[in-house]
Amino acid sequence: MRKVANLLLTVCLVVVFSACESRTDRTDSGGVLLSITDFDGLPISVSVNSTGGFVIVEEIKIANVPVNPNGTTGDLMNVEIVSYEVEYSRADRGTRVPVKFVRGIFGVAAVDSEITYEGLPILGPDQLTTVPLSDLLWAQGGTDTETGESKIALNFSIRFFGRTLSGNAVETAPALFTVEFTP
Repeated sequence: MRKVANLLLTVCLVVVFSACESRTDRTDSGGVLLSITDFDGLPISVSVNSTGGFVIVEEIKIANVPVNPNGTTGDLMNVEIVSYEVEYSRADRGTRVPVKFVRGIFGVAAVDSEITYEGLPILGPDQLTTVPLSDLLWAQGGTDTETGESKIALNFSIRFFGRTLSGNAVETAPALFTVEFTP
């Protein structure tokens, strides 16, 4: 009797474990990943006195990539992009940084394709009119009061956030680049 019970238990465990798909622990994002794939028109140097209020990226592309490229895909894996954020850190010896730039955005990245945004703001008036960038305005002296330099180098970290049509949250890994600000 004991051998039969052990055999039945073994058979049940084999059935349960073979029915489990090995990738189910990685499908919290609805089976897709978002990836920033390309930048065009990335600013390298910006004069704070002549920006017009916003610093923009001319074009940015985001791909919606299936986690399992050989698996079945469907419309519920499409991602509605809802927002993006840009965080800043210093690329020079300064420590002061602008406040985070957060914006709502709309678009749908279909599964296994890309969405393109043109003229995307990555820094706005709230960042330009507060320290440290406001120090570079001619009216403020044109010099970073923390470092004594007439330029500020900032690292930008941009991420996009969305939801699959089935309701799973998904976001890109941060894309990084550096911009130098002058008076």
